[in-house]
Amino acid sequence: MSIASELPPVPLDRSARVYIAGHRGLVGGAIWRHLEREGFTDLVGASSAEVDLRNRDRVFQFLRETEPDVVIDAAARVGGILANNTYPAEFLSDNLQIQVNLMDAANAVDVDRLLFLGSSCIYPKFAAQPIKESSLLTGELEPTNDAYAIAKIAGIMQVQAVRRQYGRKWISAMPTNLYGPGDNFHPEHSHVLPALMRRLHEAAASGADEVVIWGSGTPRREFLHVDDLAAASLFLLENYDSPDTINVGVGSDISIRELSELVAATVGFEGKLSQDTSKPDGTPRKLLDVSRLAELGWHASVPLDEGVQQTYAWYLDHLASLRTK
Repeated sequence: MSIASELPPVPLDRSARVYIAGHRGLVGGAIWRHLEREGFTDLVGASSAEVDLRNRDRVFQFLRETEPDVVIDAAARVGGILANNTYPAEFLSDNLQIQVNLMDAANAVDVDRLLFLGSSCIYPKFAAQPIKESSLLTGELEPTNDAYAIAKIAGIMQVQAVRRQYGRKWISAMPTNLYGPGDNFHPEHSHVLPALMRRLHEAAASGADEVVIWGSGTPRREFLHVDDLAAASLFLLENYDSPDTINVGVGSDISIRELSELVAATVGFEGKLSQDTSKPDGTPRKLLDVSRLAELGWHASVPLDEGVQQTYAWYLDHLASLRTK
């Protein structure tokens, strides 16, 4: 049994003020909904128009004004392989600024409980599978998203540095690929699952005979429903206190080809799925070892097929507004 799993749970006061950075995004929105269901009564959020987290002075001012007891950092500039590969400078700079400003301000106003959420892309491209947390910094990163990965690694290091220097109960968690209601379905900037869902839905609606999928279809990915991540986030805040980052996932994966077929069946596309092997595959496989989290007593609960159906229902309900983005 690990040291972290031997620590007694520390429940959060449901009246504590919790600031969720990025509360309008996929992850932050899910965390907000989950905390409301769990009885939290003082949740704080601010849109990017209200508080640009890249603006250091504004971030410090906001945290001095709100004085949160807990901070959950779900704010980030995110995107799929195309966006990461096209805008590496912005993905590095924006995410570094967001994290540094938020954590420095949280430390300045004596926030003792903070959760930093990263990404499984922090691990080496050819890490042994399933990927253990100890694989961090042991090999070369996937070049199509190395800028984003470096930013998230810096966030982990800042959590560890603040813990070591100031003794705060700050933690970091690395979720696998996320999806669910509230996802980004932008045709160029979205991740693989929502991108496939939009393309295949539009192909089915137009009666297209064929949809071309990027890459060989052989890379394997793990997908975690965002509601599961929200539940894991609160669980970790109450049951985990260690400088080591911890993986959050489901413990199983699926090939991109299999995912394409699942989404096609969900949206009703009956045409041909072909592969454009001239496009990049990215990391061959990215399955997280979630044994440490399981040891603490938490497991994901939303099956992929059920989660995809739920996400598609949300997509259909919001189709009119999505088309304007």
